[in-house]
Amino acid sequence: MECRHLLTSSSSLPPVARAIYRTRCCSSHGRIAASALRAWSRRKPPEILLHPRRPKQPPDMGIPRMPLDMVGGYRQLLDEEKPAADGDDGSEWSALELEAISALFDRPMAQKPVKSVVKRPLPLPTPHKGRPPGFPSPKRHVRSASGSSLAPRCSFADRVRKNPEALIGIAREIAALPADSDACEVLDRWRRFLRKGSLSMTVRELGHMGLPDRALQTLCWVQKEPSLFPDDRTLASAVEVLARCGQLRIEADLSRYLNSASRPVIEAMARGFLKAGRLSRARKILLFAKDNHRTLDPGIYAKLISEAGKTPDGYRLAAAVLDELGEREDFDLEPQDCTAVMKVCIKLERFEALENLFHWYKLSRRHPTVVMYTTVIHSKYCEKKFREALALVWEMESSGCPFDLPAYRVVIRLVVALNDLGRATRYFSKLKDAGFSPTCDIYHDMITVNAASGRLAKCRQLRKEAEMAGLRLDGKTLSMLSELESKAFSKG
Repeated sequence: MECRHLLTSSSSLPPVARAIYRTRCCSSHGRIAASALRAWSRRKPPEILLHPRRPKQPPDMGIPRMPLDMVGGYRQLLDEEKPAADGDDGSEWSALELEAISALFDRPMAQKPVKSVVKRPLPLPTPHKGRPPGFPSPKRHVRSASGSSLAPRCSFADRVRKNPEALIGIAREIAALPADSDACEVLDRWRRFLRKGSLSMTVRELGHMGLPDRALQTLCWVQKEPSLFPDDRTLASAVEVLARCGQLRIEADLSRYLNSASRPVIEAMARGFLKAGRLSRARKILLFAKDNHRTLDPGIYAKLISEAGKTPDGYRLAAAVLDELGEREDFDLEPQDCTAVMKVCIKLERFEALENLFHWYKLSRRHPTVVMYTTVIHSKYCEKKFREALALVWEMESSGCPFDLPAYRVVIRLVVALNDLGRATRYFSKLKDAGFSPTCDIYHDMITVNAASGRLAKCRQLRKEAEMAGLRLDGKTLSMLSELESKAFSKG
C-alpha cells in the first residue's frame, strides 16, 4: 500500500531520489528508506532552491553530445562501459530504463504547422495624399476646405463676421422685433463680435425680406460705431436695397451724392434701379459716370441693355447703350451677360455686333455655352445665312457641347429651311433619345418637311403622335395636311 503511494508520488521526486527508491524500496530496509524518502519529500526546500539561479552553461550529464544516427549506438556505448566497482551503491540505470529512454528517440518529433504568409494588397492612393511631396496646399485653400477644423483656432468674433448663418440670424432677430422697436436692440448685443463689412449680408437679407426700413436702421446704427464705419460694403448693400424698394429719394441732388460716392456704391445704386425697373435713373447714373470719366462694371451696361430690350419701347435706349459698351476698351463680360446682349442684338437686327461679340468671346479663350451657340445659330437663321448656321452646328457638335431642347428646336428649324429631310429626321430622333418631348412648333416643322417630300403616311403618324401627347396643332399645319390629303385623293 505504501509502495503504491510512493509510486504515485515518486514522479515529483528528483532523478537521484527516484533511482535510490527503485534500488532500495524492495530490500529489507525498504520501509525505513520509504519513510525517509516520504519525510524528505514533505520537507520544504530552502528559499534559494525555490528560485534557483540559471546556470550560464547546461550541466554535463555524462551523455555524449554528438548526435547518433541510430538508437543502437546508445546500447553499444553502454556495453563498452566498465562494470561497477564493489563499493558502488548500485544507483546506475538499468538496461530496461535505458531501453525506455531510447524508445523516446524513436518517436517522430511533432512539427509545428507552417503558417502561410498572406500578402495584403497595397491600399489605393487617395486624392488628398496623391500630391507630390514638397507642394503643400496654400493656407487659404486649407481654411476654406476645412473650416470646421480651423474654427476652434479663430476667435468667436472672427467666426461671426465670416459666418453667413450668424449674420442671417441677426437679420431674422431684427425682423422679429415689434414694429415700435428699433434694430439697435439686437445690434447692441452683437457689437463686440462685429467687424467692418460684417453687416452687409445682414442688410441684404433684410432687403430680401422686404424690410428696407430695418436696413436703413441698421445703416444708421453702423454709422454711429467708429469701429464699423466708414464701410463701403455695408453702405453699398443699404443703397441697393433702398433703390430696389423705391426708398432712395435723392433725385434732386443725385449728382452731388454721386460725386462723393465710391465705385461700389455707384454700381450698387445702378443695380438697385435696374432691379426696380427704373431704367431712366440707371441711365442717368451711366451718363454721369461717362461725363465724369468714372469707370463702372460692364455688367451694368449689359443688364441695362437686356432690360431695355424686353419691350419695343426700349429698343432705342438699348441701341444707345450698346454703342457705348462697344466703345469701351476694358471690355469684359460674363457668359450670361454676353448671351443676354446677343439676344437683344437679334431683336435690334445688329447682327454685326453680335458676330463681333461672339468672336471676342472665343478669342478670350473661353468655351461658348449651348445657349450662346443656340443664339448665334438663330441669328444666322434670321439673317438667312443657312450654310454658315449649319457650320456652327457642326462646330457645336465637334466641341462636345450637349444639346438642349431650344438647341434642337433651332437646328430642326434650320435644316427644314434647307429642305434637308434626312438631317431633320436624324435630329428629331436624337431629340427623343435624349429624353426631350417635342413641342408644337417642332411637330409643325417636321410635318412641313415631310409634306414637301410627299410623305403623307409620315405626316399622319406625326399628327397622331402630337395628338396623343396632348398637343393641338395650329390651323396652318392642319390646312396643309388637308391639302396634301386632297391631292393624294385626287391622284388616286
